[in-house]
Amino acid sequence: MNLSLVDAFGRFGAKPASRLRALSAMAADGALVLNCSGAYFGHPSQGVLRYEDRLSREPGGPKDTGLLSQHLTVARDGALPVRMIVTSRTDEKGGTRARTCHVRPDLIGTVVEFDGDHFIVDFKRREEVSRAVTSRGRK
Repeated sequence: MNLSLVDAFGRFGAKPASRLRALSAMAADGALVLNCSGAYFGHPSQGVLRYEDRLSREPGGPKDTGLLSQHLTVARDGALPVRMIVTSRTDEKGGTRARTCHVRPDLIGTVVEFDGDHFIVDFKRREEVSRAVTSRGRK
């Protein structure tokens, strides 16, 4: 389903600071909601969808990247869950490019690395995350 950026953030209970260029927002439940570009995904291992990017690559202004940096730091340090929005651009008739957004509520991410510029978020299916938490609790 194609959503506006604001509606996509809203699906996770978050309100972006910018209606057009928001890179991230914090949801009411404490999760980081991350606006991802499809070009930066990879599969490092079975069951893991990795998003790897750099703040310095972002075309947005310093306000947007500064907020993303703050959100990534809070999520990394607090081991907060990360929720995914995927934004893509499609060519329209007349040479314009339309932006489409969709959400992946079935995936939950963790910030595994953030050095102030380069960041990595690993996403797993909700069931896999629950299983890992449950097995960690048993000793």
